[in-house]
Amino acid sequence: MLSYIVQRILYMMVLLVLLSFVSFVLIELPPGDFLDNLIQQLRNAGVQVDVEQIRDLEERYGLNLPFMQRYLKWFGNLLRGDMGESFAYNQPVTELIGQRLLLTVTISLLTLVLTYAIAIPIGIYSATHQYSFTDYAATAFGFIGLATPNFLLALILMYIVFKYFGWSVGGLFSPEFEFSPWNLAKLVDLLKHLPIPLIVVGTAGTAGLIRVMRAALLDELRKQYVLTGRAKGLEEGRLLFKYPLRIAINPIVSSVGWLLPAIISGETLTALVLGLPTVGPLLLQAQQGQDMYLAGSLVMLLSALAMMGMLISDLMLVLVDPRIRFAREATA
Repeated sequence: MLSYIVQRILYMMVLLVLLSFVSFVLIELPPGDFLDNLIQQLRNAGVQVDVEQIRDLEERYGLNLPFMQRYLKWFGNLLRGDMGESFAYNQPVTELIGQRLLLTVTISLLTLVLTYAIAIPIGIYSATHQYSFTDYAATAFGFIGLATPNFLLALILMYIVFKYFGWSVGGLFSPEFEFSPWNLAKLVDLLKHLPIPLIVVGTAGTAGLIRVMRAALLDELRKQYVLTGRAKGLEEGRLLFKYPLRIAINPIVSSVGWLLPAIISGETLTALVLGLPTVGPLLLQAQQGQDMYLAGSLVMLLSALAMMGMLISDLMLVLVDPRIRFAREATA
């Protein structure tokens, strides 16, 4: 097992180097650069920019260097933990990400816990009570949840909450608490604003997981070993949790691979509608403004999280499913 983990980490390091180059190329593909956008904004505001000023700005941002030099400079700094400086914000990228990371992770982890706590029990009940009223209700909820865009649900909930309760639920804090130091009143204000983002972001995930859990468990319940267990008189609850559920949970466990980057990037459109200070809108703004160091660093962060998530998923599957463990030991 240890040799397998070391091998995977080595592969991940090589892949991250390749991804860093590909992501930097993709950020450079659109015509123009951050400086072109900045000059156009200045001219639209009536500010004249002469050739000498343009050269000074190119030298300041390092945009006068060839592509490979810019990439090698950024990647070399990245290896030392320096993600560079954001052009648009004139701040180190590490500070910009750090300012939003805690709230992003808090919202996403709470959403994940809520999603799994609701979806798995409903999926199990729906599978074990097939064609019951609850099964039909869960199926309808699943289809509606998957078909409804999260940003549309966010707008509907914001309208309902504001009209009938008088609460302004945009953002995570009321205006008087947004820039104040942390205290009990600010924490209570945060808790008042959290339900809408949790419900909106978790709806599609909950609906999808219910469908996956139901389908996987139904497939296992029809297999011969379950029928044999029932014929031998095994208690239904013991039979369910000891055998078919352990196999049916595999698709849920394997989803951890794409959940880790989702924790950071989250639902970008939903965050924009709700005014959430998370990392998703920051990445969108960086891509729109061709803020290459900020966009490249965020893409690298998400790529690293995706690969770490895949490794964690594989290790969890080995622990959950003995068949995978035995197969790995046989091929080792």
